Amino acid sequence: MRILWSLGLAVFLAGCSSTKYVPEGRFLLDDVKVYTADEEAKVGDLTSYLRQRPNAKWFSLFKVPLYVYGWSGRDTTKWLNRMWRRVGDAPVIYDEELSAQGQREMEKALQNMGYLHGRIVRQEERKGKKIRLRYRVEPGEPMRVGEIFRIVPDGRIDSILQREDSAAALLQPGMRLDINELDRERARIVTLLKNHGYYDFNKEYISYTVDTVGRGNAARLALYLDPLARTGDSIFRPHTPYYIDSIRIYPDFDLFSGADALRSETYDTLSYGKLSIFPRSGQRLYLRPKVLLNNLYVYPDSLYSDRGVTDTYNRYARLGILKYTNMRFEQRPDTNLLDCYIFLSKGRARTVSFSVEGTNSAGDLGAAASVTTEHRNLFRGSETFSLKLRGAYEAISGLTNAITNQYTEYGVEASLLFPRFLFPFLSADFRRRSWATTELSVGYSNQKRPEFARNIFEGRWSYRWNNRRTRMQHRIDLIDVSYIRMPWISEEYRSSYLENSILKYNYNDQMIMRFGYGIVYSNRALGSTGLRNPSSDNGYTVRFNIESAGNLLYGLSRLGTSSKNAEGRYSAFGLPFEQYVKGDIDFSLKLPVDSRNTLALHAALGVAYPYGNSDMLPFSKRYFAGGANGVRGWSVRGLGPGRYSGGQSIDFMNRSGDIKLDLSAEWRTKLFWKLNGAFFVDAGNIWTIRSYDSQPGGVFRFGSFYKELAVSYGLGLRFDFDYFILRFDGAMKAVDPALGAERFPVAHPDFGNDFTFHFAIGYPF
Repeated sequence: MRILWSLGLAVFLAGCSSTKYVPEGRFLLDDVKVYTADEEAKVGDLTSYLRQRPNAKWFSLFKVPLYVYGWSGRDTTKWLNRMWRRVGDAPVIYDEELSAQGQREMEKALQNMGYLHGRIVRQEERKGKKIRLRYRVEPGEPMRVGEIFRIVPDGRIDSILQREDSAAALLQPGMRLDINELDRERARIVTLLKNHGYYDFNKEYISYTVDTVGRGNAARLALYLDPLARTGDSIFRPHTPYYIDSIRIYPDFDLFSGADALRSETYDTLSYGKLSIFPRSGQRLYLRPKVLLNNLYVYPDSLYSDRGVTDTYNRYARLGILKYTNMRFEQRPDTNLLDCYIFLSKGRARTVSFSVEGTNSAGDLGAAASVTTEHRNLFRGSETFSLKLRGAYEAISGLTNAITNQYTEYGVEASLLFPRFLFPFLSADFRRRSWATTELSVGYSNQKRPEFARNIFEGRWSYRWNNRRTRMQHRIDLIDVSYIRMPWISEEYRSSYLENSILKYNYNDQMIMRFGYGIVYSNRALGSTGLRNPSSDNGYTVRFNIESAGNLLYGLSRLGTSSKNAEGRYSAFGLPFEQYVKGDIDFSLKLPVDSRNTLALHAALGVAYPYGNSDMLPFSKRYFAGGANGVRGWSVRGLGPGRYSGGQSIDFMNRSGDIKLDLSAEWRTKLFWKLNGAFFVDAGNIWTIRSYDSQPGGVFRFGSFYKELAVSYGLGLRFDFDYFILRFDGAMKAVDPALGAERFPVAHPDFGNDFTFHFAIGYPF
């Protein structure tokens, strides 16, 4: 609490110097507010016309950058003063002319929104050397759209609009006469016509006539489409749909060499009807012609389509062997025919990368290194083959009577990625509409510790795809198999720790054969790449995943002659297999508050249930709580399940469960330079479905689970470098269910016991 009081006092004292650099007779623009009593008149649409805004506020509360600027002295030759001024924010001095200009522009914008008699009333509130501005919006009665007429003399265009446009039209009777909506309707019609062959159509050919005489507040609106296109200074002709005549693909073209390269280079020719491919003379075509054709969405003898051009760009961008793509269209003289030129630039086919990292597991230091080699065009279809070798070493302390005090791991992983569906029985139309990836991968890992040795074999066959017309992504793990063998466990470790039911169950040989399906829907654009988290954009995202394991093997075991082992479990290939079902749903929402502040909300629920051949979930499929992306007042695997308070010799296994609930709210604010801040509150926990002796108080019960929600709060810093984000979060426990009646540390905070620090890359959600 003393820290909070100290912070509040510092902000107050800093506020005393906020007018330090305001000249005499001038005023600091302290606050600006635009408001109205009419809910239909959206104030947010008007604030962008303000010509002056007050100094930025952190978390919409504190003008810390202004206060920092006030810490500087007047002697600008001193480096400290210059630093405070660079980091801080100079005071915004009120300018009456700019204020009046903003008022006029807001009134004009208000009238464009359909409030023809609307006005903006500006009020000034002065106190000392500060001034507050209030803009009161008085919209009045809006002008509505009554009758709507569409005058389209061109019969072919009119039939397109009648056939495909009636449901999508933005103009409806009763709407406000909003110029912005009228302009959006023009742009929508242009897009529609460009997708039906009208290559050179633009919105200048669409105009409106508004008749308000004698009609009260219901105007008569007429949309007029000019039937003639302009091809020169005084040449007019009817609008004509264009057809693609020929397509010419240059698969190995230097995009920076310009058109001169077409004349200076020599090319071979491969013809497919009206489609021609021009590899460089004497060079083998590095992509199979079928791959180039299957990713085309413009076709000879078909109507020109802007959508087809965009889809072609997107499909070629998914081919990892290609570096750049450029499309150009040229009109045949005095015809409605277009020649399409596609210029492709080849990227590097083979790459090798290295990585080295340091590790720290509960104070035990170690290192890991890996080398990865990739071939991005293995079968001349832009297939990506990746081979990764990894090794790790860690010195383990605190062991007695151990044969070795080292942890070593080595592993290999190979994957093959195809930029298309590899599955029979799929229609050609579905393949064209879907942007798909097929992935095959296998891996092996050998781990040796003083207590045990473990071998892990993994294999996966999966698909990812999304429809090019939707914002929905799908993933199917058709086959995902893991074999885990424990060839050796020390007798001391077995007798000391494996009496724990969870530990004993998960330190046996086991096999997991699972099927999974996942879907992601977002109202933001999909396809972001790199380390930058797409959740930094405003909007919402919903993720749903479900997986099941062991059902096929269990059914075959029951139908066949397989017998159960001593523990009552069926086996496959000599290993007991796991059987469970698991489902997760995740929702995140970003709400912009203003240009510098965003409210981010997150909720996630997961439930997993073991049955049939399993009494317990395998450890790799159990939930855990805490950490940089969970309830941040606890360390990773430091919370739950339920009221469980820990205290076991090996506690990380017991800090796992079958049910997980996460709730978070985070206020994000831009500070200065690349630095952003956040204030957050997290809540959640994990629970078990069944009661286990090693996890007392961990069972989920509908009548009391809400009393077992852990809550934490804290502050965070984010360094936003565009391509990735470094995040530092410090959190304090507010409600700790493991403390029973004393579960409210927020009432008596202890920084030494209740504070947790996290470092991570990317936003938590």
